[in-house]
Amino acid sequence: MKTTSTTIPSEAHVSTSPAPARTDLAATSPVPGRVTSAAAGPTVTTTQARRLALPLVLGALTWSVSSFALGFNPESSIGTTIQDLTGFAFQVGVMSLVLLQLRTAATGLGRGARVMLRVEQVLLSLAMVWSLAHGLLPGARDDAWLAALDVFWPLSMLGMFVIAIKIAFAGRWRGLARVWPLVAESWAVVSVPSVLIGGDTLGQYVGASHLIVGYVTLGLIIMARPRLVGARD
Repeated sequence: MKTTSTTIPSEAHVSTSPAPARTDLAATSPVPGRVTSAAAGPTVTTTQARRLALPLVLGALTWSVSSFALGFNPESSIGTTIQDLTGFAFQVGVMSLVLLQLRTAATGLGRGARVMLRVEQVLLSLAMVWSLAHGLLPGARDDAWLAALDVFWPLSMLGMFVIAIKIAFAGRWRGLARVWPLVAESWAVVSVPSVLIGGDTLGQYVGASHLIVGYVTLGLIIMARPRLVGARD
């Protein structure tokens, strides 16, 4: 008996294999500053990086000039107010630096690395409240609640020192931007011993000078070479 066969045209073949994943596109995040994968690129432009570094330069320079003129512990009430408010300007600059570190994932891409920066924002915010209150409310300078807030000043600086170490190890910032945060954040490590060794006068000049060498220079490095922190045009 003769049989016939039916051939299915090749055009009728239906493929159920999924399309290959695109590997040439870096992950992006709809939320500014949030890194969603290890391949995610920087989230700041060079202009944004410079704008975030500028408050650090101006704030640190302002506090340095005030400290050279008045010392860190002025005897007059008006001198204390000036120091507190210029110190607040410095803290605004440091907060801007932390924001830049967040947006560029300077401490790394892991959750813990970002939590570290969020904690620093809290510590620094409380220290800023102390600076404003201590400067603008002379009658409350001896109050217990203000004394409790005072502890966040050194804690916030300690936090920045830990962050600087993490940045150096993470390696996401490059060149001078990678190592200079350690120089800037060694302010307390250098200034406090100078007071113990040479009194308030030596501490005044060492501390004020270190602000320029450390924080002002760090801000200028970022402004001059924003690509070192991962910024792009």
